[in-house]
Amino acid sequence: MSHASDHTRIGPEVAPGDEQADSASVGQRIVVYLIGLGLAIILTATSFFVADTDLVWQPSIPVALVVLAIAQMGVHLVFFLHITTGPDNANNVLALAFGVLVVLILMSGSLWIMSNLNHNMMPMDQIMQMQR
Repeated sequence: MSHASDHTRIGPEVAPGDEQADSASVGQRIVVYLIGLGLAIILTATSFFVADTDLVWQPSIPVALVVLAIAQMGVHLVFFLHITTGPDNANNVLALAFGVLVVLILMSGSLWIMSNLNHNMMPMDQIMQMQR
């Protein structure tokens, strides 16, 4: 038995969001989307539960919400945007990385401007004296 026949018999493994348009039936695609929807709903409900309960140690709530948000992003990337580690998705991953870089630059620049603006502003009593 040759190695090539084993590959055609078993087939390559496919990531959850990495189905080819011609090989996956509509039913299989719907199942993938429903699994993603179910996971997104569970993660969202868990976030609301963690934020509103006394069962979780209070200082750990922000960390838990960040972890759940990252998991939610992963679900959306894999099940809805179909971004996986496959060779066909290299451009998608690069575009996503560039988008994340732009968002981080905008957020850090905005925070820097807001902190410096507060530091460089004239005190309120001096502003009130100028208006008289």
